[in-house]
Amino acid sequence: MSVNVFRNIRFSPPDISDEEIEEVIQVMKSGWITTGPRTKLFEKRIAEYVGGKKAVCLNSATAAMELTLRILGIGVGDEVITTAYTYTATAAVIDHVGAKIVLVDVAPDSFEMDYSKLADVITDKTKAIIPVDIAGKMCNYDAIYQAVESKRGLFKSNNKLQRLYNRIIVMADSAHAFGAEWNGDKCGQVADFTCFSFHAVKNLTTAEGGAVVWRGDIGLDDDWLYNQFMLYSLHGQSKDALAKTQIGAWDYDIIHPAYKSNMTDITAGIGLIQLSRYDRLLKRRREIIEMYDREMQTLDIRSLQHYDEGFASAGHLYLVRIPGIGEAERNEIIINMADAGVACNVHYKPLPMFTAYKELGFDIKNYPNAYKQYANEITLPLHTLLNDEDVKYVCLSLKIAMEKVLNKDASESQMG
Repeated sequence: MSVNVFRNIRFSPPDISDEEIEEVIQVMKSGWITTGPRTKLFEKRIAEYVGGKKAVCLNSATAAMELTLRILGIGVGDEVITTAYTYTATAAVIDHVGAKIVLVDVAPDSFEMDYSKLADVITDKTKAIIPVDIAGKMCNYDAIYQAVESKRGLFKSNNKLQRLYNRIIVMADSAHAFGAEWNGDKCGQVADFTCFSFHAVKNLTTAEGGAVVWRGDIGLDDDWLYNQFMLYSLHGQSKDALAKTQIGAWDYDIIHPAYKSNMTDITAGIGLIQLSRYDRLLKRRREIIEMYDREMQTLDIRSLQHYDEGFASAGHLYLVRIPGIGEAERNEIIINMADAGVACNVHYKPLPMFTAYKELGFDIKNYPNAYKQYANEITLPLHTLLNDEDVKYVCLSLKIAMEKVLNKDASESQMG
């Protein structure tokens, strides 16, 4: 294949079929477009898919994480641990509720937090850990729960719900990992709470949206917990709009001044169709990843392993690292790829590199492994609108882009 056959390859466009479009039309014609019957059905389908009893659909994974922290009673005076290598939403929700953000560096040559350092940062103020299932691959939850168990004696509960756990609560940021599996369990069955994203770039999209599910083996009152999410996501109102439409049922109470983060039936309708197609979408993502993996064997590149005997990723992102280069060379390769019509990205710029987190006292020098992962990382296009020839074109374009930069560096070094 020649790169002279120019292609325009977008990074992550949504895979929307005529089925989703027709569903939205039907929702519009139904006369019910906000939270209603389709949202409730989507929640039911999500719970069935992950093997849980309940699911709550909201307007984002960010809302799902923040409301979970609030319902758990986590706030001022508490600490929540997460990784330095993630998108801001993971840590921002900790700040939103008034708790202290505690960041852990990733392990060497890994996109996952350094589990060997996790227990060291647990204190008697730690109430939750937020692991990040980056790129669709679930974290090592055995290691996380081992760290939690090792410090169980330090845990101090603030309320009845925390006393039920009597330990640090694990709330997964699984924005990338809907449909992933780990040691035979679906994502949603392993962490105490699991928060999904259905944003436009995610594997399963509702344009904007998210959901939260929880384990059913802790002894939670599922109906009570579900109702708490309803209250927190709809201004603390005792009835949702659907319930208020019943004849004579206009009256309601405001239990507490809460938030507005519900999902609409329009977006839930999109999600219902996406979910009906999801196994096929995951299958295609795996085919693309396996094609990438084969092509990368000819290049000096390290890529995230998505599949092995004990786990199966949701295949959300294809992360590669190019040994021996730094930020400047990485950025130049991305520009060269763009010139060839291939849109790439970087996942992620570590949180301590951003102004907001610097002002909170974080310094990237304290997270050297996160910086090393970031400095030479490139995320290649991975979506179900790619055909096999597109994947080959991306790989060939990457090879040429790398050669340009590496040969240029070698030439400049000789001249120097």
